[in-house]
Amino acid sequence: MATYRPDSNTLLRSDSILEYVLETVVYPREHKCMRELRLLTQQHPWGFMGSSPDQMQFFSMLLKMIGAKSTLEVGVFTGYSLLATALALPDDGKVVAIDKSREWYDLGRPFIEKAGVAGKVDFREGDGIAVLDRMLLAAGDEGKFDFAYVDADKQRYAAYHERVLRLVRVGGVVAYDNTLWGGSVAMPRDTPGSSELDRVVRDILVEFNAAVAADDRVEACLLPIADGVTLCRRVK
Repeated sequence: MATYRPDSNTLLRSDSILEYVLETVVYPREHKCMRELRLLTQQHPWGFMGSSPDQMQFFSMLLKMIGAKSTLEVGVFTGYSLLATALALPDDGKVVAIDKSREWYDLGRPFIEKAGVAGKVDFREGDGIAVLDRMLLAAGDEGKFDFAYVDADKQRYAAYHERVLRLVRVGGVVAYDNTLWGGSVAMPRDTPGSSELDRVVRDILVEFNAAVAADDRVEACLLPIADGVTLCRRVK
């Protein structure tokens, strides 16, 4: 019987499988500055919010495969995923990064500068929905982005989806993080080990994933990588 594992960083059958993946194909290719930032982030009291290195390796390859030049990130934290994006973009690429806390972003900024990609980053401090709404009012932003990554408050994923989908071009890709929430979305709501917050977020994500699956504006898939990634390709 499946069990809820709120303290696990993988949805794989065992942590040893994740370790094999990391040691075999992820860590050997991880940029030095990304490794340094990852280790710093792990020491942060909120370090569990950092994106996983295997997930970022996948995103890096995905960005290159779709030829992304203009990207958007909602929820930055210390910037590990932001650095992965900036490194994957071409020299003339740009990433608009939105977070309510400049303090967290400033922890990772020295590593972004050290990697030589600070010029690709446009950091905007503020509430994610408010910043996206301002972007939608700005000339030239609607339909501008090739890729967007949302890793912010899960309670507002549906609201982010409506805005981000307008900012990403037809054919562009949107990724939502943590959409399997420790596997809880596939378990009874009262599974032992889950907190009230886990149950609330589980319900929100169950509804969100179902809505995305039924959204004819996108092609969608749900990837069991890290804590789950819902990937959408805008088709209209």
